[in-house]
Amino acid sequence: MLKIKDIIREIEQYAPLPLQEGFDNSGIQVGDTNQLATGALLCLDVTEEVVQEAIDKECNLIISHHPLAFKPFKSLTGKSYIERCIIKACKHELVIYAAHTNLDNAAGGVNFRLAEMIGLQNIRILSPQKNALLKLVTFVPEAYSETVRNTLFNAGAGHIGNYDACSFNLKGEGTFRAGESSKPFVGEIGQIHVEKEERIETIIPAYRKSSVTRALLSVHPYEEPVFDYYPLENVWNTAGSGVVGELPEAEDEFNFLTRIKEIFQVECIRHSPFTGKPIREVALCGGSGAFLIPEAVAFGADVFITGEAKYNDFYDVENKILLAVIGHYESEVCTKDIFYKIISKKFPNFALHFSNVNSNPVKYL
Repeated sequence: MLKIKDIIREIEQYAPLPLQEGFDNSGIQVGDTNQLATGALLCLDVTEEVVQEAIDKECNLIISHHPLAFKPFKSLTGKSYIERCIIKACKHELVIYAAHTNLDNAAGGVNFRLAEMIGLQNIRILSPQKNALLKLVTFVPEAYSETVRNTLFNAGAGHIGNYDACSFNLKGEGTFRAGESSKPFVGEIGQIHVEKEERIETIIPAYRKSSVTRALLSVHPYEEPVFDYYPLENVWNTAGSGVVGELPEAEDEFNFLTRIKEIFQVECIRHSPFTGKPIREVALCGGSGAFLIPEAVAFGADVFITGEAKYNDFYDVENKILLAVIGHYESEVCTKDIFYKIISKKFPNFALHFSNVNSNPVKYL
């Protein structure tokens, strides 16, 4: 039988929680994930109407993009909609789960989906994560090198861009002398032993350090395996904020924004003055992405699309780039489609429902 934790595991394999920003609270918000899953309701925000919708549809799992709770509680009295949602979810044994900035920062996440909707090609991360990679170096007897390498790869090591199973290997000799209380895999106690070994170097995301270490120790034949981790200054090009891509053909600014308005069903687009240049390179970030405007300008993009921006942002872009603001809700409501794709691929017969509640708190007159 399918448990809620099995569904959550699939989401976190796609968008690991360590990818979230420091201010965020992605993950389990409420509930026991060990219970059997009866159905999942997919939404952007959790409101009281959404919780009731889940109950009515007999779903005991709500998966949202925005976390219901950002701050810890000192009391739970129902004085706010957040507390009322939590109380009601507990009463009906619902699990509420959020995948927020971890889904924003993941390859194939929110921003990639927006780029696909626009029709961009050659999509890549606009602002890759920094200080997020480690180099693993270990020394293995030659006869065990292939086993160790493959185990490391299966644990998530060796990914560089669109390549996997990446490593550097160098043969040499290692020496050691086993002490009286040791149980050496090779060599004799009290005697210096020379062993033909292979140095294996590979790369891992820093958040995988524990799992990769466990995998290494599970197959390394030595009683005292030697391995080191080195921090890397390389940017991690497969995870980060925003994306940039290219249109198949250049478009006029007005026609491009008109098409954006139709694609995202936006009631109005706020934009900076037209630059008079055609649109070909497009940078974007769903939600509150104005912090990436400098990166979009530095990249040389013709337009930057996001969900929110401040008044002064429209001044600051000057004539360097066209800034287009389409609304926070409108730029992220597609997250429901991403959740559906992740879950249905693994569990095609599981009951998934899109929320019919329009949770956008911004209204247009």
